[in-house]
Amino acid sequence: MQEAVLHPPRTLLEVFRMLPEGTRAELIENSLYMSPAPTVTHQDIIVSLASQIYVFTKKKKLGKTFVAPVDVFLNPENAFQPDILFISKKNTGLIKEDGIYGAPDLVIEVLSPGSKKLDLTKKKDVYEAAGVREYWVVDPATKVSQGFHLVKKKYEPLNKEKGKLTSALLKQTFKF
Repeated sequence: MQEAVLHPPRTLLEVFRMLPEGTRAELIENSLYMSPAPTVTHQDIIVSLASQIYVFTKKKKLGKTFVAPVDVFLNPENAFQPDILFISKKNTGLIKEDGIYGAPDLVIEVLSPGSKKLDLTKKKDVYEAAGVREYWVVDPATKVSQGFHLVKKKYEPLNKEKGKLTSALLKQTFKF
């Protein structure tokens, strides 16, 4: 059972933190966005990619892999729930029990009709500014992936690929 609100929230981040556990919501540029459950195809791609990345990074002892929902607090105006994220061993200090505080090394977003524009514009810009070293978007309808690698604080595109993505950061190809 939820506790009574004794002090009203003063910021949208405080409102975000008050949402029930598991709520599909993100704080993007100080606006609250909520979305329905993703499609089965969307989830199938996430499971396929996340399981491969998890096994690869665990075997090589490279760091930690997570899947949504996990809150990633990039700054006071942006709290995202990326579909898949990887934190390198040197950055595991970002991991707290209630979320990730800072930029993951790798983020993958599988596009949904309701989030496609945000994933390709506002969220991409925030990930870039926050210092996410590699960002991928995967279109489940076409199975095309597009990656971006951070070079001198700006994203440079990686090759578009179909049915796979090749991480420059992990130096590995993952098929879906």
